[in-house]
Amino acid sequence: MLTKELIGLIANESGQSKKNVEQLLATTGAIMRENLMAGKAIQLQGLGALEIKEKQERTIVHPKTGEKTVVPRKNQLVFRPVANMKDELKKI
Repeated sequence: MLTKELIGLIANESGQSKKNVEQLLATTGAIMRENLMAGKAIQLQGLGALEIKEKQERTIVHPKTGEKTVVPRKNQLVFRPVANMKDELKKI
């Protein structure tokens, strides 16, 4: 779903103007980004949680050549769905 489609759906459901919904989504996104960068997890009720986790440095081996390569540590955005969302995903 594109952002414009989401804005249209929210505007229709809430009775708000598309401009107000667009501003609300932009503000929400900025606040979420700011909190994630500060190391805080974000709980989205009924969906799950967003958080940044650190992946440790690791060594991988190329299956054909056997060459070892070190993958440096990095931060990764992770989404953990709530339990009932996991159950619903299994049914798809």
